[in-house]
Amino acid sequence: MRLFMQKTEIHLFAGAADFSKEMQIGNKDFILASRTAYEKYFSPLNLSAHVVYKSDYGKSEPTDLMVNELISDFKSSGCGRIIAIGGGSVIDMAKILVVKDATNAKDIFLRKIPTIKAHELVAVPTTCGAGSEVSAVSIISATERGTKLGLADEALIPDYAALIPELLTEMPYEVFVTSAIDALIHALESYVCPKANRYTDLFCVEAARLIVNGFQKIIANGESARLDLLEEFLLASNMAGIAFSNAGTGAVHAMSYPLSGQYHVTHGEACYQLFTSVFQEYHRVNPGGKISRIEGLLADILHCKVEEVFFKLEEVLDQVVPRHRLHEYGMCEEDIEPFADNVIEMQQRLLDQSYVKLSKEAMIRIYHSLL
Repeated sequence: MRLFMQKTEIHLFAGAADFSKEMQIGNKDFILASRTAYEKYFSPLNLSAHVVYKSDYGKSEPTDLMVNELISDFKSSGCGRIIAIGGGSVIDMAKILVVKDATNAKDIFLRKIPTIKAHELVAVPTTCGAGSEVSAVSIISATERGTKLGLADEALIPDYAALIPELLTEMPYEVFVTSAIDALIHALESYVCPKANRYTDLFCVEAARLIVNGFQKIIANGESARLDLLEEFLLASNMAGIAFSNAGTGAVHAMSYPLSGQYHVTHGEACYQLFTSVFQEYHRVNPGGKISRIEGLLADILHCKVEEVFFKLEEVLDQVVPRHRLHEYGMCEEDIEPFADNVIEMQQRLLDQSYVKLSKEAMIRIYHSLL
């Protein structure tokens, strides 16, 4: 039984210039980037690479149609190596470009096209949440189905991850915080997944500690305090990505996908809405299992009693960014049962690897409580 794998070579750079020099970026490189970060930090370097921006394909999170356009542009560029500079959406889109004979994104996600790696991929995260720079997973929205599709395959794992803390300075505060909450969810869901083990636990615990301590410093010192914590948050996100690449995520992610698919709520924010409610359901169903260990860890970090831990965590998260009710995004009572049905139909992989497998009734109850 394989316990742990880390294929991606991880580098930490002082700045974009150091990264570009070491990676020897040239005219055979195809760069997919977030426009804001690229124009500020990379454009002054006058790189000879072929550059396209994620916003050229759409402002939403990735869809199969957006990826189809990107595949066409990559093929026509004649480039070999792919460099993704951006958040999880950018890196997820770029991962599909490594697939040999890529033509149609939906067919790749439905495994009608073999997932065979044909190109090298360098991932440069500009957010501190997705952990996509070290994962084997890509997520897109299926336009016709109104939900998200996930593809997990070792062929998608980036060859190199370049961590450059200065790139995070362009993140608006709320995006920064919801991204970091997403990383925290990765760490905690991975910790209680059935496939977790002592190796993955190490990454989960350190990621959770860095993120929650960081949030407490931001609460104490103000929003600008995050600028002194960029490396810590970036490393925490990366560690959480390593953890979930090996152990997986669960029902929080599964239940968030219809919210993102139908109402276009960003991934981190959608997961935030479900986070503590799902963990409270985990505790209700199996309080004596591994969740008790993560509750003890959080109680130590939050300086509270174990039985208060999720309420205290909600309090901390609400101070860094208030959580919305689901109806504020447009969700209504009539959506609840179809959302639960959608999760059961489309997200069995995530439900199967959850701490406990949630019933339809439990999902309906959670959605209803958050409406």
